[in-house]
Amino acid sequence: MHHALWQSVLGEIELTVSHATFTTWFKNTELLDNSDAGVVISVPNIFAKKQFEVKFNDQVKSVLAKNGVTSKQITYTINTTSKHTRLNRETTVDTVDRTEADDLISASSRQQVTSTVTSNGLNPRYTFDNFIVGSSNDLAYTASRAVAANPGTKYNPIYLYGGVGLGKTHLMQAIGNEIIKNDPKMRVLYISSETFVNEFLEYIRFKKKGFSEKYRNVDVLIVDDMQFIAGKEKTQEEFFHTFNHLHQNNKQIIISSDKPPKSIPTLTERLRSRFEMGMAIDIQMPDFETRCAILSIKASLSGVTLKQDTVEYLATNIKTNIRELEGALNQLLAYAEMRGVEPDVTTAEGLLGNIRHSRPQHVSSKQIIDRTAKHFQIEVSEICGDKRDKYIVVPRQIAMYLLRSELHLSFPKIASELGRKDHTTAIHSVEKIEKAIKLDFLIREQVASIREKIYA
Repeated sequence: MHHALWQSVLGEIELTVSHATFTTWFKNTELLDNSDAGVVISVPNIFAKKQFEVKFNDQVKSVLAKNGVTSKQITYTINTTSKHTRLNRETTVDTVDRTEADDLISASSRQQVTSTVTSNGLNPRYTFDNFIVGSSNDLAYTASRAVAANPGTKYNPIYLYGGVGLGKTHLMQAIGNEIIKNDPKMRVLYISSETFVNEFLEYIRFKKKGFSEKYRNVDVLIVDDMQFIAGKEKTQEEFFHTFNHLHQNNKQIIISSDKPPKSIPTLTERLRSRFEMGMAIDIQMPDFETRCAILSIKASLSGVTLKQDTVEYLATNIKTNIRELEGALNQLLAYAEMRGVEPDVTTAEGLLGNIRHSRPQHVSSKQIIDRTAKHFQIEVSEICGDKRDKYIVVPRQIAMYLLRSELHLSFPKIASELGRKDHTTAIHSVEKIEKAIKLDFLIREQVASIREKIYA
């Protein structure tokens, strides 16, 4: 009964928030209790609990009321299956127990300070628990979890690609750390392709022993930045033989690169075909809601609660990668601490004002539509017209998706901007592109390219 009620509530909430917000915060929640004592809702972690208490509580209360639940007290409790079970204690809205958050922040800080790269190349602080999932990386995250649960049997190899600072290394290392956690006897090795190249050259020049054994006597081989192996024919040949040996013995291979295998021009065909045997998934820049979540969580780990307008200022103005996003946050927090001021919007604008000057701040509907038309080499009048040819319909749908994801326009407004009378067309278009981005590499690349040009 609780499940049916909560699914009804989630269904209604999903219609009123963005896909990323729903995926990041609402998807993994449950209604545990609905009694005279109050409502108890399970959330996955301390960060989600904080968001619900501060940001979503009124919305949850309102939708529950529409479904006949008028409890005055809503309690959010962390899912007891979490790794942080020892910290789980229920807290109620209006009387939040800060001790739990402080304990988690202290524990996380200690973990980050004491974490060191181990002999297998893995850094223990890269885990699935502290990887922030949004619409831009949920497919990669789900596939990575599947690999960690069944190494060597599913998605072998798994090939993650995307720009710098988007979380590829984090996910790859999280797979390795999870595999060792599940079975400490597993032999996992993480290296960069540059390390492989350098060690291979030493092996050739100085006849150093142990090269082949090092890379072939493992259960899991993780190779970061594979693009650096391109163009080095003998090294590629050696890696090809290493790959075959591991794959034939059902050993897991995990690879990352800045681009898909087919887009690395100097990669040998037989190695390219090996990389495409399993699953290749790209990771995009996180959308606005996910960037906000990242900032809030990273600030919390530093013991700071940022105001929402500060979070939104940073998330709006930094759209390159997560690394730059975190860098800007660290700058702000360090500056505020040194000067004894609040890390608010005023401080952020004063410190990071150059960000506003380096990127357009008020992207308009016209700019998005123009950029989309230009990308597909069609006229704006065609996108805003009535033609139903596929070469126009898809760009039109992408333009609607970008108006929604970048400007957060209402569906009636989106329809109006594209010359449509019925806003259900806009709803359909946005939903279609959201799904296509997860399944269609070409659509993902086109959307990413247009988005990059909008903010160039």
